[in-house]
Amino acid sequence: MKIGTCIQFPDANGLEQKFKTLYENGYDSCQLVSWNPAVWTDENAANINLWTKKYNVEISAFWCGWEGPCVWNFYEGQTTIGLVPPEYRELRIKNLCDGADFAKKIGVSDVVTHMGFIPESPFDPLFEGFCDAVRCVAEHCKQNGQYLLFETGQETPVTMMRCFETVGCDNLGVNLDTANLILYGKANPADALDVFGKYVRNLHAKDGCYPTNGHDLGNETRIGDGKVDFVKVFTKLHELGYNSFVTIEREIDGEQQLIDVNYARDYLNKIINEIYGG
Repeated sequence: MKIGTCIQFPDANGLEQKFKTLYENGYDSCQLVSWNPAVWTDENAANINLWTKKYNVEISAFWCGWEGPCVWNFYEGQTTIGLVPPEYRELRIKNLCDGADFAKKIGVSDVVTHMGFIPESPFDPLFEGFCDAVRCVAEHCKQNGQYLLFETGQETPVTMMRCFETVGCDNLGVNLDTANLILYGKANPADALDVFGKYVRNLHAKDGCYPTNGHDLGNETRIGDGKVDFVKVFTKLHELGYNSFVTIEREIDGEQQLIDVNYARDYLNKIINEIYGG
């Protein structure tokens, strides 16, 4: 099991230092997170390839954002996030395909994104067009030898599976965000693995609490302070044969972020060693 964290890539400034910080704190993997297509250049790809070798850090996935508005709540989020809103689909299909091409240049086979609030009903007029858009991106990734991963949260596990079945591509996978299923009030991550466990290729180790109103997501917390039962999650992952990447995510800024990430590493290592054997 490889424990890493996320590196934000809004631009090239300070990016080498971020890889160095991972190395200095004993991490050997990360997800590279970028919402800015302007930085997906050959020059930046070449530098990233140099830095990952220099600091012995493996990029486990490229977390690919997209252009246009996004609001992280239950109201405006429905009409702004991912490939669900029709008015942004064409642009975001291009963003995701361009991001996949950049990921290929840095040797990364898993492309992750938030797909949006996928309609629960297969008869919803948005559902078919959304699945067509996913298929378009998945087929592009297939040509690159890549998987397209859905980050969990905005849809129920069954809705995600219905989408996979409708799209019909064999290179779809799941980036399990252990907290998002709780923050969005859709499921708990341990039970969700009964539905989509075989598709999990990476995960965000993150913690949080359930929503307390119908407008706002639940609050993210330091790992160990929220509602995620990591013992149950890793027990189930072990039963499923998962023994790959664990990417710690802490959605705060400043010095406290690294403190909390290092705390999470030690917290998770204890659990993983007990379940998988140290």
